[in-house]
Amino acid sequence: MAVARRDVLAGFIAVAAALPASSLSMGGASARPGREEALVHFGAQTNAWRIDPHQFSSLLDVIREMRGVGYAGFETGFANVIEHFSSPSEARRELQETGLEFFGIHIYLPSEKYDPVTRIAPASLYETVLRGGAALGAKHVIFSSIPAKRPDEIAHKAGALDSAGRSAKKLGLRVAYHNEKNDEGEKELEALMEATDPQYVSFLLDAGHAYLSGVDVPRFVGKHSARMAGIHLRDFRDGNQVPVGQGTFPLAATARALKQARWRGWVLNEEERADGTKAGLKFIRPAFEETKKAFES
Repeated sequence: MAVARRDVLAGFIAVAAALPASSLSMGGASARPGREEALVHFGAQTNAWRIDPHQFSSLLDVIREMRGVGYAGFETGFANVIEHFSSPSEARRELQETGLEFFGIHIYLPSEKYDPVTRIAPASLYETVLRGGAALGAKHVIFSSIPAKRPDEIAHKAGALDSAGRSAKKLGLRVAYHNEKNDEGEKELEALMEATDPQYVSFLLDAGHAYLSGVDVPRFVGKHSARMAGIHLRDFRDGNQVPVGQGTFPLAATARALKQARWRGWVLNEEERADGTKAGLKFIRPAFEETKKAFES
C-alpha cells in the first residue's frame, strides 16, 4: 500500500539520528558537435506520483516514466530514499541506471517539525540527508522552511542555511533554498539572497508559490537568475492548480526572462495537488510539453 508523504515524515527525525554521521535538445541528449550547449535542462519532482517509501522500486518506476516523457533529471523527497542512506551502493547504482540526473533531495516537513529558531530542518536531520544525498549521487539538497519575516528571523535562517551549505560543499553538494507561499515572499527571498553566501547557498525558486504570493515572476527571475540553481513551475486557474500551460501563470514571459539572462539551470515541473491527487503522467506529460514549447519558442 502506498504511503502518503505526511504519514511517513513524523518518524524520520528519529530515524535520521540513528544513521551514520532535458535539455533544450530533448530529454538531456548531448549537444551535437558544433552546436552551443543547451542553457536549461528539464526535470520533474516525483510528488506527482504516489510512491511507497518502503518500496524503492516504486520510485525507480516513476523515474523511468519521467525518462519516457523526455525529462533529463528528477527531484524527490528525502522520505523516498532515507532507508538507503546507511547502505547506499545498490540504490545509487539503480538510480544511475535510470539515465536521469539526480537533481536533488527535498527536505519538506510539517511546520511543527522545523527548528523554531532557524525555521529550517533540524541540523540532526539535514546533516544526515546531506551525507545520504551525497552517497546516492544527488547534486543538491533542497530546503523548505517556515517563513521568516522579522530581521532576527531572517538572520537565524540565513546563518543556518550558510552552515548547511558549508557542510554540503565538503560533500560535493549544493544547498538550494525553496520558498513556500508567503504574503511577503519576495521580501523574504531577497533578504535571504542578501544575507546568505552565494558560494554556499543557491535558490530553487518555486515560481508557483511566488506567483500566488504576488511576485512578478518574470521580473524576479530576470533580476535574480544568478542565484538560482533551478525553478519549480506550477500553474493555477481560479485558485486551483492545473498542469503547467493551462492556467494564468506567465510561463512564456518567465521563459523569455530566463533566456535573456542566459541562465543555465534546471526547470522542474512540480505537479503536486493540495487535495492530494496523484495523477502522474496525466499532469506531468502535458506540463512537459508546454514547458518545452515555452523555452524553445
